[in-house]
Amino acid sequence: MDSYDSSPEPLPDTFPVRVWQIVASIPEGYVTTYGDVARLAGSPRAARQVGGVLRRLPEGSTLPWHRVVNRHGAISLTGPDLQRQRQALLSEGVQVSGSGKIDMQKYRWIY
Repeated sequence: MDSYDSSPEPLPDTFPVRVWQIVASIPEGYVTTYGDVARLAGSPRAARQVGGVLRRLPEGSTLPWHRVVNRHGAISLTGPDLQRQRQALLSEGVQVSGSGKIDMQKYRWIY
């Protein structure tokens, strides 16, 4: 009888996978920046690429993408997407101004 290993294959060590792992570890009620995620992923100058990775998440993803904001502590999205991210943060207790600004002194995730 053959032995059967039912453990899943490990995820490859790629930039998108590292971004997903970092974003998944941001606790509820906190935010971090695209630049912070890029630095933690080993590519400190890849903040825009972090945004691209998060933008390409599949519909219905449970990854807390809404906990990532720009370097000024503001939501970078516009229109309905800004409101969707704002509502998700408010539901976690993060205070967000009408323009999408967040108090990073209070809500920034210290990893």
